Amino acid sequence: MKRLVLAAAAPLALLAAYAGGAVHGKWSGTVPGDGNTLTGIWTQGAPLALGLQRVATAVTEPKTDTADPQMPPVPLADLKPVLDHDLAAALQAGALAPGTGAGITIGVEQNGQRRVFSYGVANADSVFEIGSITKTFTGLILAQLTVQGVVQLDTPVRELLPPGTVDKPASGAEIRLLDLSDQHSGLPRLPDNLAPADPSNPYADYDVKRLYAYLAQHGVALPTDAAFGYSNLGVGLLGQALANKTGLSYAALLQREVTGPLGLADTGVLLSSAMQARFITGHDPEHRPAHAWDLDALAGAGAIRSTAADMLNYLDAQLHPDRLSATVLAQANGKTLPAAIAMSQVPRAEVSKTSHIALNWLRVDATGTYWHNGGTGGYSSFASFNPAQDVAIVVLSNTAVGPSGFTDKLGAHISQRLNGKEAVSLAP
Repeated sequence: MKRLVLAAAAPLALLAAYAGGAVHGKWSGTVPGDGNTLTGIWTQGAPLALGLQRVATAVTEPKTDTADPQMPPVPLADLKPVLDHDLAAALQAGALAPGTGAGITIGVEQNGQRRVFSYGVANADSVFEIGSITKTFTGLILAQLTVQGVVQLDTPVRELLPPGTVDKPASGAEIRLLDLSDQHSGLPRLPDNLAPADPSNPYADYDVKRLYAYLAQHGVALPTDAAFGYSNLGVGLLGQALANKTGLSYAALLQREVTGPLGLADTGVLLSSAMQARFITGHDPEHRPAHAWDLDALAGAGAIRSTAADMLNYLDAQLHPDRLSATVLAQANGKTLPAAIAMSQVPRAEVSKTSHIALNWLRVDATGTYWHNGGTGGYSSFASFNPAQDVAIVVLSNTAVGPSGFTDKLGAHISQRLNGKEAVSLAP
């Protein structure tokens, strides 16, 4: 059982309050008469045994990440030996150590030059689940269909669902396609009727019947002044709604609007035989083999698999939408990509005082860097691009997100090395 420790001053009722907050989880179990322990199950997607115990003293804050010394900006041509050095401790006794089954593939593009590196058990052409980076593809599909005149950003999502699925709100605004893409829909992170038959593959049986049942019960009213709230449900609903509009599956729509025109043969929801042969086994944070995830009605939130090379092609299109090849532009759905990519990068809403969100791409205001990360039961990922610096970075791992956040940390470390800044340490 996982055990979470609360400080003495914190009431055990805190867990109930936490469940009602942004994480949208639920705890159920027993509270012994002494009031000092909780034993039960935490449900937030997949169920997890979770016990809590009151302690007499407060828990000490964990030590913050250390940093590797600053060095001059590292040219892309010299990045590999620098990363070899910086990852040495992780390869020996950390996140990539022998026996963990862990592997990472890194792709970097700078000023038109590219490098792909792999460490651990991964190969340069290994296929990974990219998790929530999928959401940026869904945002681009939305932009494509908007440029093509099929939908509008302010189209109510209700209008793209089967007639009678959900009633129009009696008063006030309703959720639009844009609200789903910029994460201001007011929908929770996950639907409360997600009850997987197989917790190791938690989205596989969440079909449109369950999705529409949720919407019928909860409605599509847009909360007044809805704040940023990260929602797998919202972006999954967006992908399903766009698929409905076109009469295609999400997988087929992705291929028609993005991966087909861009020539991303190693990117998709369904694994081709060639991709299957290179699909690296995923692992949970404790380095145990993990089941691959299959997403049905919520595919638009996290169903895509890809390689570092294909992701660099995708990020290059983000960096240079005005330089897409004649081959891309000659295709029926390729000619709208330059305008659609530009549209997908326009900041739409505030995330925090220092960042905004476009069509699912998050943007750091101070640097102009766009980014997104992802995580499934056995994989984690990070992608970023900065048009002003003409640089793109992708990190793909076959290990799920753990306490250290190693994949995100590695993405930040690479950017810091390229820019000559103090770099977050990758050592255990």
